Amino acid sequence: MRLYNRVNNDELKQRMLENDEARVTLSFYRYHNIQDPQAFRDEIYARWFPLGVFGRIYVANEGINGQISLPERNFEAFKADMYSIPFMDNTRLNIAIEDDGKSFYKLKIKVRKKIVADGLDDGAFDVTKRGKHLDAKSFNELTDRPDTIIVDMRNHYESEVGYFINSILPDVETFREALPLVENMLREDKDKHLVMYCTGGIRCEKASAYFLHKGFENVYMVDGGIIEYSRQCEQQNLPNKFIGKNFVFDERMGERISEDVVAHCHQCGEPCDVHVNCANDACHILFIQCEACAEKYDHCCSDKCKDFTHLPAEEQALLRSTMEFNGTKFGKGRYKALKKDEQLVLE
Repeated sequence: MRLYNRVNNDELKQRMLENDEARVTLSFYRYHNIQDPQAFRDEIYARWFPLGVFGRIYVANEGINGQISLPERNFEAFKADMYSIPFMDNTRLNIAIEDDGKSFYKLKIKVRKKIVADGLDDGAFDVTKRGKHLDAKSFNELTDRPDTIIVDMRNHYESEVGYFINSILPDVETFREALPLVENMLREDKDKHLVMYCTGGIRCEKASAYFLHKGFENVYMVDGGIIEYSRQCEQQNLPNKFIGKNFVFDERMGERISEDVVAHCHQCGEPCDVHVNCANDACHILFIQCEACAEKYDHCCSDKCKDFTHLPAEEQALLRSTMEFNGTKFGKGRYKALKKDEQLVLE
């Protein structure tokens, strides 16, 4: 069988939108020494593609990291198949909280150097010596203490739309930037309780080992990340300390945890927490846009991009390599038309 998708992306998206089959979205990861990542990649593609699995999976020598969706009718079959792989037995499956099953439209399994880009030399410290996992109840209790520090290990555009109350939100664009920044910020607090969290827990697994290596004495992480924490709070009727949206890396861009809207439209400043990509494919910058601005700018980040999308396709193709857009100048979520009291001129 083919081990790669060969169908046009637009066609695949259309198929997904027209399909009414109930699907479930989930994520998982497992650190494990995989001797031959390419062979393992091909094996799971052949096993999971027939089950209707769509999504993004990374395989490396250090393990596997996946965000996928699949038909509800195949969930138990997929789970049984995954658990039949010895090192993946009993791997936690983080089920999406707010989901219509249309989060992915094709299966991509890639071999990478690492399952999360952390920029660390794993040979420099013991990556198996990790922090303690906290369930929702333990997290709530520990974070009520005055000697506890909560740190968001996600990127700024993720924490912008939702976060745990009283947590430190590093202004970083990548996980690898966060590690040294947090270490420097907390260099005088190594004896305090350090509690970290991320979307599903994978970034905190490695970060906790790093901070223990750097001399932090009491390192903890939210078991299963924001997704599992919220599930436990709902099941056990516990107070949920997360406010806003949990940013997710699929077509949904976010799942609502609380009704609080903690972010603002990057163009007009009105309360809004809807992430979009600029409709100008030559730009495609990620930003937050309210409905009014989406209508005003035709779902673009600026007048410049709006005008560009109105040009004939042939003219766009000629100009793409010669024009600069917000997406070529700024990183994810860095572009903001509105800055405090100063309204910048939109290009």
